[in-house]
Amino acid sequence: MAITQTVNIPVSRRLIIEVPIEVPSGRTVLTFTPATTKRSDGVPSHGNNPRTAAEALKMAVERAADPNRKPISRHFGKHRGIVGGDGVAYQRAIRDEWD
Repeated sequence: MAITQTVNIPVSRRLIIEVPIEVPSGRTVLTFTPATTKRSDGVPSHGNNPRTAAEALKMAVERAADPNRKPISRHFGKHRGIVGGDGVAYQRAIRDEWD
């Protein structure tokens, strides 16, 4: 027996479930599956989780075309790293320890 009901989950994430009398008492497995929505092009949307490589590529292209996207280069030279100081000098010092 399978019973399907679509519900809106509140912010509190609390649901009160009344089980129909037809469902036998005892051990039962409940399955929660987020409802998929359809995008404007008719393709089911799974939020930010692509289901195929093509969908992931399309999402990446859409993100790259975002005019509010900031380049990662804005961080170059701003972070001193874990050890502090010049990262290249640190890497050379570590390599100098090798034979």
